[in-house]
Amino acid sequence: MRKEYDFSKSTKNPYVKRLKQQISIRIERKTIDYFKSLAGETGVPYQNLINLYLRDCAQSHRKPQFKWS
Repeated sequence: MRKEYDFSKSTKNPYVKRLKQQISIRIERKTIDYFKSLAGETGVPYQNLINLYLRDCAQSHRKPQFKWS
């Protein structure tokens, strides 16, 4: 490994806008458990499954249905 690297001729990452953003969100334990069990069945990490589901909702303009008891 070199002691120093020259980044003066480097270019910015063209995919920077496509990167994921880390956030903190409070999700009920039962919901996490559901996605974790689904992850066990599919082999897809549970955080990816949550992201895929939320992306599908956003793309199809699905809105939550509230049921007040």
